[in-house]
Amino acid sequence: MHNPLRSEADAFRWIVVIGIGVASVIALTLLTRPADGAALGAALIGFGIGLAWRSSRGGLPRSVRPTRGGDGRRRVLVIANETVGGRALLGEIENRCRGGESEILVVTPALASSRVAHWSSDVDEAIELARQRLELSLQALAEAGLRARGEVGDPDPNVAIEDALRKFAADEVIISTHPPERSRWLERGVVERARGEVELPIMHVVVDLEAEAELAGRRS
Repeated sequence: MHNPLRSEADAFRWIVVIGIGVASVIALTLLTRPADGAALGAALIGFGIGLAWRSSRGGLPRSVRPTRGGDGRRRVLVIANETVGGRALLGEIENRCRGGESEILVVTPALASSRVAHWSSDVDEAIELARQRLELSLQALAEAGLRARGEVGDPDPNVAIEDALRKFAADEVIISTHPPERSRWLERGVVERARGEVELPIMHVVVDLEAEAELAGRRS
């Protein structure tokens, strides 16, 4: 069963719908008879239950595992945002895909810079920044001789995984995060949730961008 409240945006839409329904019931009750308001309320409740049930069926069932393409390629789905260009992540992808045909899909969730920006759907800047990081990562993978493509995904990383698996038959998923003390994804339990919802191997790669920058400075 899939959770219909997949992200904060979904929750906000449900709150708006519920608010409109409650206001309609109150208004009808005041303007007509209480029985009419009760009838409308029952109808709205029934409609909401049906909509939630349909939404819950829209997700990728845990019992259904995406199948391989049958051409012998190893397909890897990578989910990363700020760490998408980290050397630790790129090195892990290279190690796992070396020695055979592979296909890599890199998805970078477009995270809004603030909660206000997220609720207002003002995510243009977040999308553009995510796209820039993604292009640099794809360029680095191409230089390593790896076949990869990428896209900007849903702000919720777990939703981004689900969306990607609908069209990309991955053999495994790599989730890249900052170290635990600086990772919002780990605070939100993104990795644990993915392991509980997806019937595929889930690998967690920690990328310490500060340590990588310090090491690069020493070498230069």
